[in-house]
Amino acid sequence: MDWNDYDAALFDLDGVITPTAEVHMRAWAQMFGDFLRERGIAEPYTDDDYYTYVDGKPRYEGVRSFLASRGIELPAGDPTDAPSSVTVAGLGNRKNADFEQILQTDGVVPYPGSVQLVDALVERGTKMAVVSSSRNAPAVLRAAGMIDFFPVIVDGKVAAERGLAGKPQPDTFLDAAEQLGVSKDRAVVFEDALSGVAAGRAGDFGLVIGVDRGAGPDKLLASGADVVVSDLDELLP
Repeated sequence: MDWNDYDAALFDLDGVITPTAEVHMRAWAQMFGDFLRERGIAEPYTDDDYYTYVDGKPRYEGVRSFLASRGIELPAGDPTDAPSSVTVAGLGNRKNADFEQILQTDGVVPYPGSVQLVDALVERGTKMAVVSSSRNAPAVLRAAGMIDFFPVIVDGKVAAERGLAGKPQPDTFLDAAEQLGVSKDRAVVFEDALSGVAAGRAGDFGLVIGVDRGAGPDKLLASGADVVVSDLDELLP
């Protein structure tokens, strides 16, 4: 790709900049595994469930999507619900508590290839933002030592405060581009989640790059990626 064609890079965080997708996967598996066992449901939660129903979506929407796949209906609850509450919000909050515990215990190191690309884009003056469904994005970026690279962070908390629809809707990416002062046709979206790739395509951005961390290149392309790479160092200018 020719980076002269673009003025901004809009990065998803988990699975693109940092391997926190693995932490999220572990937290989702722990939460849903416990929940299914508590209800005596034999069909297990799997990694395929994560990629199909959860990956890239706002937390409560991920809970709803997976539960619907199993024909389970729960009250929506409220964001203030305790993690022990058997509601959509309660399960989402339980997952977040599991995530924070794992992050605190294990920490996070950014992907080396992603650090190389970010460094190169800083040198050439490309504007950058992080667009993440997670409400933990600033904490993860601080833990990874990369928060100073991204003057604009549109995460789950910001989206809720501004009333922005989550992925697969393009609203959060469009908001980030607007904050950077860059037109969407001059911005590149980086996503590892099918819902995030779909958001980039729905927003009609200049280029949508799928980062294959497990979803599979065929699914990323089918969801709207223009290009699929296995690591961001393949895109160094």
